[in-house]
Amino acid sequence: MKKFLLLIGFISITLAVSAQKYAYVDTDYILNNIPEYSAAKKELSSISVKWQKEIETKIAEVDKMYNDFQVEKILLTEDMRIKREEEIIKKEREVKDLQMKRFGADGDLFKKQGELIKPIQDKVYNAIMELAESKGIGMVFDKSGTTTVIYSQAKYNISDDVIRQMGYVPGSNDVEEDVKDEEEGDLDNNDANDKKDTNTDKKDNK
Repeated sequence: MKKFLLLIGFISITLAVSAQKYAYVDTDYILNNIPEYSAAKKELSSISVKWQKEIETKIAEVDKMYNDFQVEKILLTEDMRIKREEEIIKKEREVKDLQMKRFGADGDLFKKQGELIKPIQDKVYNAIMELAESKGIGMVFDKSGTTTVIYSQAKYNISDDVIRQMGYVPGSNDVEEDVKDEEEGDLDNNDANDKKDTNTDKKDNK
């Protein structure tokens, strides 16, 4: 009898789960259809370029200090050489500190990203929740997240519904152009970061 009741309970739970309505969204697609998100990405890119130039200017100053020192050190006294070396080391440390401040894990760019992007992500989440409740959907998966979706039918994709729920028109934003700009920006950022690291490491080795 006990085993029978357990079996009935298991079947009931299985049927209840099976009766749930499911749907999925693509949050990357949704975000790229929101003009404010594209504007936020462009602002972040502009800020990043500005700060990169700031750091590159500092690196150029260190380069000049080092090169000048190499030319003039034969004419300097021991005390003067030590003082100049200490000034160069101090300047290099300031550059590294600025790099961490601007682009570190908890740096200014990370904080600015949270300031500009998080409110938009919250709006998307709220729209998904409201739409799910209105349609009686019990669970919504994110196709662009960590959840692995092996196969999905388009009729269960409510991404366009979410975009309309937020007051936008699906496909009205130039998604492909935004993605292209973002990829090019990432390549530029990587090249600039490689250059900065190479220049700074050069001083350490010498």
